[in-house]
Amino acid sequence: MASPQLQNIIQMIKARPSREGVPIEETRAEFEQLAAAFPVADDVKREKAGPDGVPGEWFTPPGVSGDITVYWLHGGGYYMGSVNTHARMVSLIAAAADARAFAVDYRLAPENPFPAGLDDAVSGYRWLLEQGADPARLVIGGDSAGGGLALATLQRLREAGDPLPAATVLLSPWTDLESTGESIKTRRAADPMIDPSGALETARGYLPDGDLRDPLVSPLHADFTGLPRMLIQVGDAEILLDDSTRVYERAEAAGVDVTLEVNDEMIHVFQFFAPLLPEAVAAIERLGEFAKSHAGAPAAAR
Repeated sequence: MASPQLQNIIQMIKARPSREGVPIEETRAEFEQLAAAFPVADDVKREKAGPDGVPGEWFTPPGVSGDITVYWLHGGGYYMGSVNTHARMVSLIAAAADARAFAVDYRLAPENPFPAGLDDAVSGYRWLLEQGADPARLVIGGDSAGGGLALATLQRLREAGDPLPAATVLLSPWTDLESTGESIKTRRAADPMIDPSGALETARGYLPDGDLRDPLVSPLHADFTGLPRMLIQVGDAEILLDDSTRVYERAEAAGVDVTLEVNDEMIHVFQFFAPLLPEAVAAIERLGEFAKSHAGAPAAAR
């Protein structure tokens, strides 16, 4: 049975007023204000950095060796969210992985539709390598839309011949912008986070024209051959469950070393609610162990 804290969080989410008809600028501003309720610990070092035109930020928790680099791409449906909204979760992931974490503010839709965000994500990764990050000790990750963006980034890097990171971490990734998974229907009543009726509209904000099955837009349809080992964490009470389970199946069929964790009763990107939610704390600890086991030793020792 899930912790009592989960029910408190679900009730808080359900109490939110409808966002239908609210201007996108207001929705973004409210998400930024929410970040104030989830502050980063005072002892986490934060530094602005990044390639030209792509602002980013380093997060270095106290006591970490920093031998591992985590490159994080935030969620928000490609139209909201930022390094700031995800700062606490990213800092907790960094601490669990004994790593420094770097996140970027990629351009958002609809003002900057596909492939603007993907271009920025790729630029951020290449900038990390230019700064001396070792791909063999680098983990790329993302939540929700950021998880889909991480998979698209890996495809772009692979096709360009760039060195790939040691591992990938995906939290409730949005990988099917057509919303064809059965969980869209079967988990609708259980999911307090995402309204499926607006999913296609959000997808078309990201890709106004063109095929939503494009693997760089919906990585569910990607060729996973040669991609790094992968950890997927998803909740059982979210409409995007099948976005994770089907990616797991396709990645495994392509020979990727992939682990899928389906967390009972958990909601979309439940890790965001750490440390308030015990299940989120435990999931981030598992994520950290995964990162350390696959990127925390010199390449010759793995």
